[in-house]
Amino acid sequence: MTDRPEFVFPATVSLTGQGLRLRQWTEADVPELPGLFDDGEVAHWTPLASPFGPDDAREYVTRANERAADGTRIQLAITTDGSWPLGEVGAFGVHTGPPGVSIELGYVVGRAHRGHRLAVRALTLLTEYAHEELGAYRTVLNIERDNAASNGVARSAGYQLTRDQPLTREHRGRLAELRIWQRLAA
Repeated sequence: MTDRPEFVFPATVSLTGQGLRLRQWTEADVPELPGLFDDGEVAHWTPLASPFGPDDAREYVTRANERAADGTRIQLAITTDGSWPLGEVGAFGVHTGPPGVSIELGYVVGRAHRGHRLAVRALTLLTEYAHEELGAYRTVLNIERDNAASNGVARSAGYQLTRDQPLTREHRGRLAELRIWQRLAA
């Protein structure tokens, strides 16, 4: 697979379904982000800053909006009411090759909001959007073997573990082996 730089995500995305409203980050969210992302579990499994404070939150929202504007990522706040953010779901890592576009997705839910299937519902909604609206033939998740919660989310959202060689990436001074999960378009 090769990067496909000509693929551009829509600059504005808002999705509703599964009892959720996924919307783009706003400046009003900045005070809420440390409560979502400054967490040992989040730090262990994701590349988010740790500790994650107010300055990190401002930079995060700015970068999310820049990436939306230039079409390189989709980063959506997970909400149930359209306002209060509970986590994030995103699309990035576009690749192409026979038979078409493959898009990597990811998600994180704040500690206080776990246990309500928010990640499963948000991932399902964004997966369907990627297949139906963006034309992806498959969506992928790269998850560490020991990340039981994320592996469970993947399984519950209809993803299947592939036989592809795991990816190895350095993460906070350790080598992380990421297994590849996929969901093919219907």
